[in-house]
Amino acid sequence: MGFGKSLGKTIVLLILVIILILGGLLWFDYLGVIHAKKIFAPFYRLIGKEPQTSVAVTTNQELLQVDLDEERLAKRLEELSLRSEELDKRELDIQAMEAENTQIAQELEERRISQEEREKTFNNIQKMYDDRSVNIRKNAENLNGMAPANAVAILNEMDDQDIIDTLRMVDQIAAEEGKASMVSYWLSLMPAERVAELQRKMANKPTSL
Repeated sequence: MGFGKSLGKTIVLLILVIILILGGLLWFDYLGVIHAKKIFAPFYRLIGKEPQTSVAVTTNQELLQVDLDEERLAKRLEELSLRSEELDKRELDIQAMEAENTQIAQELEERRISQEEREKTFNNIQKMYDDRSVNIRKNAENLNGMAPANAVAILNEMDDQDIIDTLRMVDQIAAEEGKASMVSYWLSLMPAERVAELQRKMANKPTSL
């Protein structure tokens, strides 16, 4: 008889222990400490309810970790945004510098072309001057070798400036050779009015070559 009572007490204690264990599991599952809903799924279905199987973050530590991650992400996004703005500004500055350098290069190129044109014009004028000087000297030498009347006849057919330049070249050649110039004699053979006009122009413009 004593054995039967002892066995009954043991069974009752086992049942109580099982109930306490199941109750503890339910309570810890409710607190989110463990996930035991799969174990109690048949019981929930028996009473007509569907157990919640989704996992939610409920602990303060997990919530704090999520907040920290979100803060880090927001800070990182802000840094990326600032970096993007800085790169955009640098790109605009570079474009402005390139435009300025292009303008400067164009101005320098225009100046170079203008300088080359001026040099070309100057060289052409210098060449014309040199060629004219050579021609005037050649004409003066030819006239010096002619009879005075023939030389004066040729001079009378030339325009005033060419006559003036030729007469001056004749004086220059005579000075170089140490001889007397034929200019005065040629002028004496030319019409007085033409001589007066030539002398007036020579006085107003001492040299032309």
